[in-house]
Amino acid sequence: MSRPTRATGRLARYGFGTAEGDGGARAADLLGPDGLRLWRPEEQEPADEPAGELLAAMSRAADPDLALRQLHRIVEAERRTTDGAVDSPLLAELHADPGLRRRLIAVLGASSALGDHLVAHPDHCTALRTAPDGLAPIAEGRLEPAAGGNPVAVLRTAYRLALLRIAAADLTGGRGLEQTMAALSALADATLAAAYEVAVAELAEGTERPRLAVVAMGKCGGGELNYVSDVDVIFVAAEDADLAAATLVATRLIHICGLVAWPVDAALRPEGNRGPLVRTLASHLAYYQRWARTWEFQALLKARPAAGDLPLAQEWIDQLAPLVWRAAERPEAVEDVRAMRRRIIDHIPPKELEREIKRGPGGLRDIEFAVQLLQLVHGRGDETLRAPGTIPALRALVAGGYVGRADGEALLRGYRFLRSVEHRLQLQGLRRTHTVPTEPGALRWLAAALGFTAAPGRSAVESFRAEWVTHATEVRRLHAKLLYRPLLESVARVPADGLRLTPEAARHRLEILGFADPAGALRHLQALTGGVSRTAAIQRTLLPVLLSEFADAPEPDRGLLNYRKVSDKLGSTPWYLRLLRDGGPVARRLARVLALSRYVADLLARDPEALRLLAEENELAPRSREVLREGFLAAAGRHADPVEATRAVRALRRRELVRVACADVLCRAGALAPTPTRPDGANRPAPGLADITQVGTALADVTDATLAAALRAAQASQPAPEGLRFAVIGMGRLGGYESNYLSDADVLFVYDPPAGSSESAASAAAHAIAEELRRLLGVPAPDPPLGVDADLRPEGRQGPLVRSLAAYAAYYARWSRVWEAQALLRARFVCGDAELGAEFEAMIDPVRYPAEGLTREQVVEIRRIKARVETERLPRGADPATHTKLGRGGLADVEWAVQLVQLRHAGRVPSLRGTRTLDALAAAERAGLIDPTDAAEMAAGWSLAAQVRNALMLVRGRAGDQLPRHGVELAGVVRLLGRDDPGEFLDEYLRVGRRSRAATERVLNA
Repeated sequence: MSRPTRATGRLARYGFGTAEGDGGARAADLLGPDGLRLWRPEEQEPADEPAGELLAAMSRAADPDLALRQLHRIVEAERRTTDGAVDSPLLAELHADPGLRRRLIAVLGASSALGDHLVAHPDHCTALRTAPDGLAPIAEGRLEPAAGGNPVAVLRTAYRLALLRIAAADLTGGRGLEQTMAALSALADATLAAAYEVAVAELAEGTERPRLAVVAMGKCGGGELNYVSDVDVIFVAAEDADLAAATLVATRLIHICGLVAWPVDAALRPEGNRGPLVRTLASHLAYYQRWARTWEFQALLKARPAAGDLPLAQEWIDQLAPLVWRAAERPEAVEDVRAMRRRIIDHIPPKELEREIKRGPGGLRDIEFAVQLLQLVHGRGDETLRAPGTIPALRALVAGGYVGRADGEALLRGYRFLRSVEHRLQLQGLRRTHTVPTEPGALRWLAAALGFTAAPGRSAVESFRAEWVTHATEVRRLHAKLLYRPLLESVARVPADGLRLTPEAARHRLEILGFADPAGALRHLQALTGGVSRTAAIQRTLLPVLLSEFADAPEPDRGLLNYRKVSDKLGSTPWYLRLLRDGGPVARRLARVLALSRYVADLLARDPEALRLLAEENELAPRSREVLREGFLAAAGRHADPVEATRAVRALRRRELVRVACADVLCRAGALAPTPTRPDGANRPAPGLADITQVGTALADVTDATLAAALRAAQASQPAPEGLRFAVIGMGRLGGYESNYLSDADVLFVYDPPAGSSESAASAAAHAIAEELRRLLGVPAPDPPLGVDADLRPEGRQGPLVRSLAAYAAYYARWSRVWEAQALLRARFVCGDAELGAEFEAMIDPVRYPAEGLTREQVVEIRRIKARVETERLPRGADPATHTKLGRGGLADVEWAVQLVQLRHAGRVPSLRGTRTLDALAAAERAGLIDPTDAAEMAAGWSLAAQVRNALMLVRGRAGDQLPRHGVELAGVVRLLGRDDPGEFLDEYLRVGRRSRAATERVLNA
């Protein structure tokens, strides 16, 4: 059939054809003489005035095309039931009843699922008729089941009719958000109650009716249910005698509700899905008194009688209430709260994270968590806060002075907006979703369903996006502020927007956030924020975010104390607070390093200006070996006085230690992790605990540069024969590029006298240079010391500090023991005369890489020495299972095994000739000398032990090799390593250590 093209153009003005993309051609068919007969294609106008009113109503629907398609399907279904009658009773009613017309078209344009229901049941459209008194149909969640028929089918029909009325009132402005949520919750209660009665009626004849209560939880309990959601419940029986029948009723109720409306979820019950479906009141009380975690008490905030034995449900709630309001005082509450805060963003696919309105950043869960936490903390002493719903609870918190009025209103606006978006998304297909779509047509529909319209220069979708971003950003900003800002206002002595947080309330809030000394914390806050100065005002802006980071650390008090120390030193410096306020992630990075690492905090206390490093991504990448060496030598060269030269070098070393340590602490901090770039713009990872070899190399490079510059200063201050060559050889962890933050520099000093000079004069001069080098680096100073340890030299402390190259050669040729050859496996040139260093390495190669390998006696000797070291050097009282250096499967175990393989085979396998443990281990595996499985276990054991050892030093700020089995230090290590559960991490460490130990024993005994 042909039709004028301008007809579709006219229809497009009504909004038809946008979704179809056909300019209204499909709409012209459905509306024309062969369809609904509402449009005259020849005249290009509505068929009559009532038809024009109906078209205008459809133009106001969220999706006019969807509304038209659904209406056409309903009329067609109606015609089939009336033997093909041409006139449609429904269309006649729509013409006569403007209220019905508005409500039905709104539903058809917003919900394809409800439209499908009406197609299957055209007579249900009458549920939306205007009452004889002119009022809209009641939409309060009442069920009006028909008499007779299958009770489950009858209940399903009654549920759909009630849901239809609620949706119509919601979409036409007859109900606000809170009224809609209350109506949906009331409908859930009525459905549970009806299903309960059906289930009881199905009990076997003679079975006594059990006393069973159905307690609503979650959104249903809070009176804030959405259109499509699991309904959370807990089942409570009165006595043991009720359990058998009550369990049958509860099981059948869950099944009926799944057929009628939505899944019933009883997983919030004690022990979750592993526990019995129904418990007695006494059993519940026993569980909550002894076993319940903080999150379970948090869930009870929303408990409400819903169905069944309502007095029993209320008794259950009343009996548990004292436990709920004491939950924040429990010893494990702080860690539980931290864990809950970290789980606010669950395992959401990254591509959906920013589109999630529930669990994403700035989503509904941010608001709900903060409100519930404040209820737990302050509801102990203020019964006005004990409201189950989020909106009433937030209003009560504002009224009680626990949340500022402006902040509370902003959160209420955000909550209403996000819940409205959630309702529209779920209503469309009656399916559970919290993700904003990306498809343009779906976004247009969503914006229209929420009432957004196009404005000059901005589409409806753009207006929706702008408001969404505004609310999400505000919620993210207020999430931390809601918990912490009132604390600051309580001590700041400035007007506080109606806040009335008492010292006692502030103390409770700090306690639940993990502060061990709330009074001390409040004193620090008062010192930082007190008064009306600009500095105090900026601190009040910064501290909510900083306190959030501190509260996530094992020792929040220490983080706050360290921040105060840095602020006291730099508070009057113009750039300090400006950098924290305007420097992107700088403030949160600073809070993290101060809260997690005493080592970094101590370095920043000596050099607060080093925190500028946190502002630039590239400043948190280690400097190359060449850049370090040039910079350190240049710094030393600017001073004639060797002490001043060395002081400048040590200051540079301190700055580099801050650089590496900060990158280390931040490398697992998510969005705070540094992302330095190469000069060509390609991203590269910063050094971190995940790559322990990178940290060891960076620290060894810093030590090399320090020794080189200090040697230059020592040589300049000590007279020496012309042509005297002097070199420093790195040993131990320095030689293996496996330094840690507090490693001494293990070295050997070697010299070569000039031709024709006195051996004694050359020896004395070389000895003076070595002593001066050690003295300069050991001079008391505010910078961390670098010990220079030469105890690995021939004859140890009894031997001369410095030897000539020839003397070393003579000693190793005649007197060297196998353990000395083992120590030389890590020897490498560090600084001084490079040619002499190369000659030394060439001289010791036959010693450390013997061509014939080891004799049986030498292998036995190495095993004997290792056993003695384990027995004698492990500190008294140390736990060998968790000692990172000398413990089972730790650093020493793996290193002794790898070094034994090197001594036995490096003479004929050149790839084994290296000073790094993991490189030599990999080479041995490639050469077939170590089984691949054993090599993997040894590499895992060594790497984990080295990571833990470094993390311990960062957390403690002092040397230590023992991983504790409990306490804040273990928690700090676990946090630095990016784990959550200390117990699980300890189990992993023990497991990896056992496997590594078994592998090393196989290698040692091969």
